[in-house]
Amino acid sequence: MRVLLGALVLVAVAMACGQPAAADKLVLGNEGAYPPFSILDPSGKLTGFEPELARVMCERMQAECEIVAMDFKALIPSMMAGKLDAVVSQITPTPSRVGHMLFTMVLMRNDYSFVVPVDWQRPFTKEGLKGVKMGVVSGGASSKYVMDTFGDVITPVWYDNMVQVKLELLNGRVDASFGARINWRLDLIDTPEGKGWKLDDKQYWLGDPNLPEEARGLSWITRLGNEALIERMNKALASLIEDCTFTKLRDRYINFPILPAESHCAKPSG
Repeated sequence: MRVLLGALVLVAVAMACGQPAAADKLVLGNEGAYPPFSILDPSGKLTGFEPELARVMCERMQAECEIVAMDFKALIPSMMAGKLDAVVSQITPTPSRVGHMLFTMVLMRNDYSFVVPVDWQRPFTKEGLKGVKMGVVSGGASSKYVMDTFGDVITPVWYDNMVQVKLELLNGRVDASFGARINWRLDLIDTPEGKGWKLDDKQYWLGDPNLPEEARGLSWITRLGNEALIERMNKALASLIEDCTFTKLRDRYINFPILPAESHCAKPSG
């Protein structure tokens, strides 16, 4: 009885101090193959900007988090089935998703463009893309756009992640792709092996067209009904942006800002 009473006193003290009696246990899903945002290193460790940001977010939330890597196409179904508490891979707020899941604050702007050879001259129309072998990643907003717009004229070649598409482009098995600009720029276009490739200048926003400009960005997600969790995530993420931890983590993987709210963390010139 005394032991039980003592434990209850400790719980009451912790609650009174605004601290959890024990850390939450959360399972978070991440793609694991979307450099530089998520990477599985040779040892099998999940790293990259988003897993590292998720880990420090969990520290701020005083939560014990397990981050599970899986194909992108499995992330949202796994979350909706209750196998994941949240997804910490960037998600586009498309019309089919808005209202069916909860989004955190915007964490980055990463619009889409076509990835093509440097000597590409075709227009990005049905006539221009007729017969093109297009590398497409299953399950994302980019694949939906490509198939809805050009599915009847292109030859889609399906892959589980961007890393596979990149290898197929370099090996000449597909002619072009369509994906997130930051990822393609850092993982291919700005590298020596990417000298034969370019990003088309046009940038596409694939999210809900009704969202105001300031809300047009990518976020992490959880299920409807998890309003308390999304509030805690947003509070932690906002504090990481405010104290420039977000920018310090981002600098390890991406050498330019990805969020307007980072502006106060800019290094002074000179």
